[in-house]
Amino acid sequence: MASRNSLKVVTIVGARPQFIKAAAVSRSLKPSAKEVILHTGQHYDENLSKVFFDELEIPLPDYNLGVGSATHGAQTGQMLEKIEAVLIDEEPDWVLVYGDTNSTLAGALAAAKLHIKVAHVEAGLRSFNRQMPEEINRILTDHISDLLFCPSDVAVNNLVDEGIIKNVIIVGDVMADSLMFACEKANQQSTIIEDLGLTPGDYYLGTIHRAENTDDPFRLRNMLDAFVALDGPIVIPLHPRTRLAIQRHQFMAFLEKPNIIARAPLGYLDMVRLEQSAMMILTDSGGIQKEAYWLKVPCITLRDETEWVETVELGWNVLAGATTPSILEAVETFSIPKQHPDLYGNGKVGDKIVKQLVKTN
Repeated sequence: MASRNSLKVVTIVGARPQFIKAAAVSRSLKPSAKEVILHTGQHYDENLSKVFFDELEIPLPDYNLGVGSATHGAQTGQMLEKIEAVLIDEEPDWVLVYGDTNSTLAGALAAAKLHIKVAHVEAGLRSFNRQMPEEINRILTDHISDLLFCPSDVAVNNLVDEGIIKNVIIVGDVMADSLMFACEKANQQSTIIEDLGLTPGDYYLGTIHRAENTDDPFRLRNMLDAFVALDGPIVIPLHPRTRLAIQRHQFMAFLEKPNIIARAPLGYLDMVRLEQSAMMILTDSGGIQKEAYWLKVPCITLRDETEWVETVELGWNVLAGATTPSILEAVETFSIPKQHPDLYGNGKVGDKIVKQLVKTN
């Protein structure tokens, strides 16, 4: 393997799921490369950012661009300009991007235009819904990447269908590495269940954050109606976007209902502890869909489609859409499958990614 300083990687992150994914690869990079971490500031709330670096033992970012919230075009444009300046200064061998956010696309574009190699972790995912900004980010990033790290055969086949066949590698999902790392710490350190007065296995966990749900008052109200109608308490860590949408649409009264436990965004260890002990998770998050699968917790996805089709095909995840009746029907009729095959990796995905970066350098 290459010596520690022979390979230089700029890792670009900006949102909660990316911190979780980058944690696993950062631990694997330490023996063989110099890593420079660039945080775009897309998620700037401390509970969506700094706490993840602390809990997952990620080195603090070398750069924090502090871009913050804006329209998609303005945010991506600001990131592109600022990332480009860092890359010109750092001259890395690789730029490593994760997932499907505006930070992902901005990082990939800045690198590609400077002729710096791009590696995309979580390549090949498709929802086939181009109304989602994340779908556009995925497609464009994949088409300008030099190494494409896929979590599954489905992801590889999606790339083949688009004519992308070179340097496509199935490695699994780095979130499996991070979840395994976090579970033990969460059980030792998190007191969230006790703090909220919950009984393990006797509460729901709900998250809503995608623009398709928060920006549409009909969809958002239907989801909140469903949460209120559940037969037990539901913990809802409120993403800043979601809280603002609830205020904007005048839905704050929902948060006062007896079974609703609304909280500020939680750290990763608290979320993992809540996920492990929930009777069911209702979410529009791709990352939480996977975590629910790995933890063998029933998952209801509050969307019309998902990139993680294997979880649905195996019966551990149900697409419920965004109407109150469809969500409640999915909850009431869920049947835990007898089979639970391994999906998306075995906790060694970070090592596989680093090995390929060194090999392809």
